[in-house]
Amino acid sequence: MLALANKIAIVTGASSGIGRATAKLFAEEGARIVIAARRQAELDTLVAEISDAEGTAVALAGDVRDEAYAKALVDLALEKFDGLDIAFNNAGAVGLMVPLPEMMPAAWHDTMDTNLTSAFLCAKYQIPAMLERGGGSLIFTSSFVGYTAGMPGMAAYAAAKAGLIGLTQVLAAEYGPRGLRVNALLPGGTDTPGATTTTPEARAFVEGIHALKRMAQPQEIARSALYLASDASSFTTGTALFADGGVSINRT
Repeated sequence: MLALANKIAIVTGASSGIGRATAKLFAEEGARIVIAARRQAELDTLVAEISDAEGTAVALAGDVRDEAYAKALVDLALEKFDGLDIAFNNAGAVGLMVPLPEMMPAAWHDTMDTNLTSAFLCAKYQIPAMLERGGGSLIFTSSFVGYTAGMPGMAAYAAAKAGLIGLTQVLAAEYGPRGLRVNALLPGGTDTPGATTTTPEARAFVEGIHALKRMAQPQEIARSALYLASDASSFTTGTALFADGGVSINRT
């Protein structure tokens, strides 16, 4: 039996990388998907690929920092599929990497809004829709940065991603009695389009800080998201789940 048969999911940040791989995997496992990102053309291509593989998806482009967009995604899931069971709030960005004294407030707020405030806005509308169906699985993409590691120049990103852990824990405690599970997924370095723009030296450094001495493929992180979305994790809530290739424990 498919792991997400008869389930309805929202995946943000779906135009590339982890979000794209997860949307495809969720669809392969039987879910009907609302995919979200800023780039309409990339979303349309993904919808076509899912449809060609006999899956079901609809797309809505927009900015996850916009509350109206967060609401529209849930409205679309209700309109097209009559419910919502899973939300993978994956959209995010590293933002400006500079020493904190050199960071302007606008850059700080942009990073916080993209990574943390967007998660609040999405969850605000996703939670009531999930509760209407007796619960579900709410997943945030956090990071080992700000949780087990501090990296120079990443203060805003670390603060935002650490904030997602706190949000996860509170929502898990608040809505666990009503059947809603809430977890954070913490990937390690992943071979996404953004990673390919780095220098060979920078890539070698990132690979080397992982215990596995390599970066993840997006499909590997997607499988961890599938675990959290599915009934395989039925007694898992309030966790920070590492899928980080051992970067959090590596000292070699």
